[in-house]
Formats: sequence, C-alpha cells, structure tokens
Amino acid sequence: MPRVEVNIPVPLGPERVSVLGTAERNLKMIREALGVDVTARQGEVALRGDRRSVAVARSVLERLGRAARESEAMNRQQVLEVIATEAERYESGRGMGEGAAAWDGALDVYTSGRAIKAKTGNQERYLEAMRTHDMVFAIGPAGTGKTYLAVAAAVHLLRTDRAKKVILARPAVEAGEKLGFLPGDLQAKVNPYLRPLFDALNDMMDYATIRRFMDTDVVEVVPLAFMRGRTLNNAVVILDEAQNSTRGQMQMFLTRMGHGSKMIVTGDVTQIDLPDPRESGLIDAARRLARVPGISFVTLDRADVVRHSLVQRVVDAYGGAARRPRAAQPAGPPEE
Repeated sequence: MPRVEVNIPVPLGPERVSVLGTAERNLKMIREALGVDVTARQGEVALRGDRRSVAVARSVLERLGRAARESEAMNRQQVLEVIATEAERYESGRGMGEGAAAWDGALDVYTSGRAIKAKTGNQERYLEAMRTHDMVFAIGPAGTGKTYLAVAAAVHLLRTDRAKKVILARPAVEAGEKLGFLPGDLQAKVNPYLRPLFDALNDMMDYATIRRFMDTDVVEVVPLAFMRGRTLNNAVVILDEAQNSTRGQMQMFLTRMGHGSKMIVTGDVTQIDLPDPRESGLIDAARRLARVPGISFVTLDRADVVRHSLVQRVVDAYGGAARRPRAAQPAGPPEE
C-alpha cells in the first residue's frame, strides 16, 4: 500500500495539550496502535504511513481537536476508544469526510445512483488537496471542473455528516457588460450572478432537497459582499470566480474561516472582469500565500477540460494553455 503524508493543524496553548496529551501521550498511543509516524510541530502534526492508517489517525486527531474546543479533555481510555471507533468506521466504509477513506473512488452526493469522480490526474490532485487541507486554491481555465468538484466535495461532506453547512459565494461582477438596474428584490437581483452555483447544486440534489436545505440555512448561495462580519464554523465554504474578487474582499473572505471548516477558492486568472486586473484578489492571494503551511494550490490546464471537446480548442485559441498564472508560484514574502 502506498505511503502518504498529511499535516494536521492543531491549536496552541491549553487546547494543544488536550489534543496531544500530557507529554504527547495521545500521539504515542496513535503511533503504537496504528503504526504511523507522528511528529508534532509548531501548530501542526505530521502523519506518515499507509493510507488507511493515516486516514484513521487523522480522524482521531480531529475528534480530539473538537473535544478540546469544547473543553472536553479525554483520558487514556477514551482516546483508545476513539482510535478503535475510527478504525472500525474506516473498515466499514462509514468513516466519510476528513479521512481519506471516504474519498477513495467517488464522492457521494444526494442524487440517487450518481457518484462523482475525478477524470484527470490534476483533478485527482485537486480532490487529494481538498481531502488533506483545510484551505485550497484551484486555478485553471473554464471547463476544468474547479467549481463542480468543489461543490461535489462540499455536498459529500454534508451528506456524510462531516460538515453542518455549505456556503457558496461569488463576486457579483458583470462580465464585460453593463446590465443596469435589474428588476425585482435583492434576491432577484443577485440570482443571475449565482446561477452557475445553483446549476452545480441541481446536478447533485433534487429540487426538494435544495429547497429544504436553503430554507433551513444548511446551504447558502450568497454574493461575496454578504460574507463580511461572519465567522463560519463546521462549514465548507466555496468562493467561485475568485479572480473577480478584490484584494480586500479576498482577505475578508479568508478570515471568515472558523473551527472545523474548509475553504475552497476557485478561479481563472485569464478571465478577470475587474476594471483593473492588477487588483485581482486571487492573484494577490496566490502570491502572498504560496508558501504558507496548511494551504494548497492546485493548477489545472487545458488537458483537464471536461466539457465539450471544442472548449479545449477555445482555451488553446485564447492562449489559456500558455498562460499559467505566474501568481500561483511562490514570489517571496508577503508585502507589509
């Protein structure tokens, strides 16, 4: 079985002791019970071993983290019971979500008989990044599955009770046309900008389920501007068309992240609709965050286009294949 390595964020201060245990006792139990290499670092724990053992160890640490946030420190016997429970969940196929087991093969969505899988190598790397990181940036041209796979992952985590909420956000920026004042109330005005996110949801849930989840705020589809001032815990939060966010909006969005949440940011730097493309929050974030531990950047290209075959040719004709975003490469420390 191939060996994998993942880094799990852990809190600092008293919560860190609750997760790792006194003198890192909990890590020693995980190491002995599961046969994984465990290394505690500043702000994270590195796990190395076979996929099954790392997946179980990851789930155990996340359980310990949730208990620590709720001030419920576990004793030795309770930690051993968590290890045994997570191992059983993996083997029985119920251990969905943060652990790698749930993502092996396909993503489970609400549409009966429908499983969603990666179709290219880069898409597999994208899914792997979403499995193993709490903040992921996916950058690539139209048709590469950036948004679709992000929504599928979010729905999967919701269906398997690893997330309590899914929030889909998008900048309300016009694509080269001035639409003027749209008719209707506020919801009617912003719906056209959010339509692509609804399209993805409609492919993974029936209308009644979408309506029920939206009525109870389990699923939200909102303009990016509506995110200000919120703290989002135990949620999967997706920012689509992020190339059209400003630097300030991107910083605002990323700092909404709460405990137990994942953030997925998608965009295409060849289709920036801002008046000044240099103000793109996606390009700025890629430059600033490329070297930050715990954040993953995935680049997709024309070979990952999964729409009509003509879309690949259009991407090529407009130079998308040759214009990998320079901002996705590390470019030195962030500006003050």
